[in-house]
Amino acid sequence: MSVHKKEQGGLGRGDIDDLVNARHVDPFAVLGAHADGAGGTWLRAYLPEALSVQALAGASDEIIAELQQGSVPGLFTAHLEHAVGAYRWRIHWAGGEQIGEDPYSYGPQLGEMDLYLFSEGNHRDLANRLGAQPVTVDGVDGVRFSVWAPNARRVSVVGDFNNWDGRRHPMRLRHASGVWELFIPRLYAGETYKYEVLGHDGVLPLKADPLARATELPPSTASKVAGPLAHEWRDHDWLRERGERQGVGAPLSIYELHAGSWQCELDEAGEVSRLYNWRELAERLIPYVGELGFTHIELMPIMEHPFGGSWGYQPLSLFAPTSRYGSADDFAAFVDACHQARIGVILDWVPAHFPTDSHGLSRFDGTALYEYDNPLEGFHQDWDTLIYNLGRTEVHGFMLASALHWLREFHIDGLRVDAVASMLYRDYSRKAGEWVPNRHGGRENLEAIDFLRHLNEVVAVEVPGALIIAEESTAWPGVSQPVQQGGLGFSYKWNMGWMHDTLHYIQNDPIHRQHHHNEMSFGLIYAYSEHFILPISHDEVVHGKRSLIDKMPGDRWQKFANLRAYLAFMWCHPGKKLLFMGCEFGQWREWNHDSELDWYLLQYGEHLGVQRLIGDLNRLYREERALHEQDCQPQGFQWLIGDDAHNSVYAWLRWSASGEPLLVVANFTPVPREGYRIGVPFGERWDEVFNSDSQRYAGSNFGNEGVVEGSAVPSHGQPLSLALNLPPLALLILRPAS
Repeated sequence: MSVHKKEQGGLGRGDIDDLVNARHVDPFAVLGAHADGAGGTWLRAYLPEALSVQALAGASDEIIAELQQGSVPGLFTAHLEHAVGAYRWRIHWAGGEQIGEDPYSYGPQLGEMDLYLFSEGNHRDLANRLGAQPVTVDGVDGVRFSVWAPNARRVSVVGDFNNWDGRRHPMRLRHASGVWELFIPRLYAGETYKYEVLGHDGVLPLKADPLARATELPPSTASKVAGPLAHEWRDHDWLRERGERQGVGAPLSIYELHAGSWQCELDEAGEVSRLYNWRELAERLIPYVGELGFTHIELMPIMEHPFGGSWGYQPLSLFAPTSRYGSADDFAAFVDACHQARIGVILDWVPAHFPTDSHGLSRFDGTALYEYDNPLEGFHQDWDTLIYNLGRTEVHGFMLASALHWLREFHIDGLRVDAVASMLYRDYSRKAGEWVPNRHGGRENLEAIDFLRHLNEVVAVEVPGALIIAEESTAWPGVSQPVQQGGLGFSYKWNMGWMHDTLHYIQNDPIHRQHHHNEMSFGLIYAYSEHFILPISHDEVVHGKRSLIDKMPGDRWQKFANLRAYLAFMWCHPGKKLLFMGCEFGQWREWNHDSELDWYLLQYGEHLGVQRLIGDLNRLYREERALHEQDCQPQGFQWLIGDDAHNSVYAWLRWSASGEPLLVVANFTPVPREGYRIGVPFGERWDEVFNSDSQRYAGSNFGNEGVVEGSAVPSHGQPLSLALNLPPLALLILRPAS
């Protein structure tokens, strides 16, 4: 032996120093069992704080070597004159004895195809391959850890199992991919862990696993080893019918909610004492949504996020349901229960940006790995967050795998992609000189565009029938057009223009509405340029914008009448529907994520009336094909009166594909109008099937007593007409009598 190799256990001083200082680039080259070149074997273990170490035969408790601790504390070695087969360590600690296999006795764990697909950005099942995976290797149960950190000098797994000591379990680098891996025997689901990363500038704050499928309850930030879902799905009928239920010709009425503040357990003082878990929410929420007739719920992001005040829009665990409401199996049971009640589940999903928390993705291996390095590209000034570098194949694939994880693993019916506009434009919310042009000198983010198109193409193949919905607030063309036709390929786009225009109109005092008449009709000019969802979302009832009913002008009666008329107008307008929780019964307060909705308001007739109105509108919307079948086709809508600004009256026909019409008439002034004549194409009698001023909804009950006789008086280009009584601040729906 050379002088250097005599220092301890056949190792040179360089290897020893690197082990002791936790900077060894290849721990598998020095730890475990290694041939000495002369037929013998070195056994080495680096176990700081251990009292003694013995090597046991793999299949028995026979001691094959007593390892010695030399001058380097924690470094235990033994030399045998023969080759060694399977073995285990018996380790004595101050707190007791531990027997288990040596992590450094195992070869590479991840297959070459997994690593190739990951590097290519096209691995579609990352959640079940990378991260922490309970596996059995050579008959031994344990956990395989793997994490991407190509620029790290060393990565270790740390947790309670090794006293959070980064010297104990340094990982193997798979050089071509930049993935570090380690199989640790005798670990099981439920273990908490993080990664200790040595960057080129030193040890980083401990990092949570980007691919964790479970986490500690915030404010704790560790990842948890998760096993496969144990839930037994019973939603086969729903999944079989889903494509038809979610097509552009089907009714789509979405109830948006924040799981932590819909309903909570309250203490005697009425303060929130506990959040309901997913199973408790299912018992309360599903009957409520079903009774109101919504076809879907949309959950604000439930991916784990460190700060509850972000409402989930700053997530750090893109594969883990937040532990605030229970386990992954609890969430799966919730989705399954929704499906069995014929209610779809849409998740908000955030591929645009992530928070700067030190335990998260920020400079994960000491470099800008998930984000752009240049802050003019990688830092989002509005939200104090970092922007994903989707031009990097591994990041592209990471986000793609996240989307597929929710759609496939949890049977989610659709993803609403948050902040798409911020992804599409490099100069989004930036002044001149504050952004970096693309390779052509333009403002478009070409990498994000490629990602969104790829996402929509992959989902269409991998999860047919699932929806991908864009929250996109600009006039970007073809958001919901197929990729093959030059579009982005989304199923639907939120119609933010319609929302802004109509809310601006309805907040005006009725006496001024004649000057804003086009704001309610302008949306029809572009209504068929995309597949639209009409959104009254959480963003419209926070941050001083006031609740939906509190936006309405007038006294208490007029506020409720305006709200009912506006909601009815929305349900009769082409486009699918989305309404945020609390709006369905006229909550006065702005939404507060730290308290539940003001359910006590339902003891008052006006609030109960709004809730009944939503239930009836949803029933009509589902049952009357004219209200949904041609939502995305211009032949489904026909103006009758769009220019009566003086009276603030609108009238139109909605048509089913087979030619069945519904007449919709809205009066947005508090003035009742008797004998208001409106042309109709046919029909001797028309039934009044809905009146937002009905006594049932706490209205004044002014109307047409259920039926109107047609007359042979041409009007509005139609051969017949009806003389209608238009109630104040109200909307009517009429149908030809059968």
